[in-house]
Amino acid sequence: MADKSSFTKDEWTLLLESPMMAGMAITAADPSGLWGLLKESFASGNALAKAMADPGSNSLVKALATDFSTSEARSAARDSLKTKLASSKPAEVKTKSIEALRQVSAMLATKAPSDAAAFKSWLRQISQSTAEAASEGGGLLGLGGVQVSEAEKATLVEISSALGA
Repeated sequence: MADKSSFTKDEWTLLLESPMMAGMAITAADPSGLWGLLKESFASGNALAKAMADPGSNSLVKALATDFSTSEARSAARDSLKTKLASSKPAEVKTKSIEALRQVSAMLATKAPSDAAAFKSWLRQISQSTAEAASEGGGLLGLGGVQVSEAEKATLVEISSALGA
């Protein structure tokens, strides 16, 4: 079973970014206003909290979530994301996020093959939860919209493909 010591500093930072990238790809695919953005951004944070609390969580997922609870890890992920996504438009954020997930998938296959399937499944769950977090295309407060837009559905397919599903 892999843990933080199984990866280089840069590889671990990429893993730390991955829950956020899984959510940001969806958010960037079909931005849904301030309220929707807040709901969608909470989805990845909620997934990290659940992973720490769930005794059945994969050990690598739990190690990442536990490390993410430290200010040092959050700062490393935030600073790296700022560098990667600076001045990016939503379409570029989506593309860069999916490419980062592709890199995570390849890295897991070589460095943590016994944890890869569970970790990638967790990232797909984050993407799905993010897509379902806010109604798209509705009026006031998202009323009358659809739960998951066509753009988000297409992005979910791209994420699954990037993760090798």
